[in-house]
Amino acid sequence: MSRTLSSDAVRSRFSAAMSALYRQEVPHYGELIDIVAKVNAQAEASDGTATLGRNATRLPAERHGAIRVGSARELALMGRFFAALGMEPVGYYDLSAAGIPVHSTAFRPVSAAALAASPFRIFCSLLRLDAIEDAVLRERAEALLAARRIGTARLDEVLERAEAEGGVNEADAEVLLADGLAMFRWHGRALVDQTSYRALQGAHPLIADIVAFPGPHINHLTPRTCDIDAAQAAMTARGLRAKTRIEGPPRRRCPILLRQTSFTALAEPVHFADGSTGSHTARFGEIEQRGAALTPKGRALYDRCLAEAAEATGHAGALQAAFADFPDDWEALRAHDLAWFREGEGGAQPVTYEDFLPVSAAGIFRSNLAGSRPGKHLTGGGQAEFQAALGRPVRDPFALYAAEAAGSVATGGEQNT
Repeated sequence: MSRTLSSDAVRSRFSAAMSALYRQEVPHYGELIDIVAKVNAQAEASDGTATLGRNATRLPAERHGAIRVGSARELALMGRFFAALGMEPVGYYDLSAAGIPVHSTAFRPVSAAALAASPFRIFCSLLRLDAIEDAVLRERAEALLAARRIGTARLDEVLERAEAEGGVNEADAEVLLADGLAMFRWHGRALVDQTSYRALQGAHPLIADIVAFPGPHINHLTPRTCDIDAAQAAMTARGLRAKTRIEGPPRRRCPILLRQTSFTALAEPVHFADGSTGSHTARFGEIEQRGAALTPKGRALYDRCLAEAAEATGHAGALQAAFADFPDDWEALRAHDLAWFREGEGGAQPVTYEDFLPVSAAGIFRSNLAGSRPGKHLTGGGQAEFQAALGRPVRDPFALYAAEAAGSVATGGEQNT
């Protein structure tokens, strides 16, 4: 049977299906979609600099999600599944440096054409079991994860065919969508009794979120806005419990990297294995604004500014002050080799940042985990261990941006901003 469907088409269908699922499971996500649509329409009608990087075709469909897996076997499955959707692992993020017991990558398209066709990303985190200091509890968690099966036998068959034949047909695409969504669905039932759940939660709320349930339920889905400050104000005006501050760089005339905000995670009912009931708080809604990708030199300056702001008091004022010397002009950013640009019809155009920021991700995670507190920085393992679990190296984001700036990643489609 011929393999006729492009990975872009399959990814686009899965992204839309995931959005519909999350809207059903977390109704406030629908409010976020409405807020973003209105804010982006207002930006479309204005001449403000917040609209930089808008793409009328790409923007309405753009979103990223986040999942958390518990074992190397599960991470490897995620790699195979997202490969069938044309998504590669890009970047390595050690969130344990910020007290979160996971390390992560982002599965995403890598070419300008693929991103223009369907800019869907999944931030995928792998639990670090060495964060559980209690040996008995750690062994219990290992046993639960070893016994858990998050994918179906027919999904594995489809993935084997896709890998052997380089694509999927319509029937196999339907399996990818149906069984893929089933992996990421919220089930509202725990694999453990309530006492074990509380013990896992006591080790860290994120550990309970990963280990205690049947699979890697989607824990947030994020539409992209042109003006996150306006979106934040709109969230508050609608009565959503938005974060008190936006993660990432301060508001600028020339947006850089990634800014994110979210509403507080909801308490969802849970049925435990001992027949008792309770609640679990981890899933939330998020909005993002993407700016220009920074060169290694620009990223080093960004990290220094962020560290300076972290050491000061009064976050908002300190953040603005710390970034005062970071050029806020496209020509200056280009002249000082701080951001990536490529030539377009209108001259040099900034390359959009397509990835994530570990400090911002940790800030979002912490603000949406009930009872969260800083954990320890785990020094073992790291990227080599993560890549061994995944079964392949992660792509270097700086290399991808350099290639895009040089024109070697752009394979057609609209400008990727």
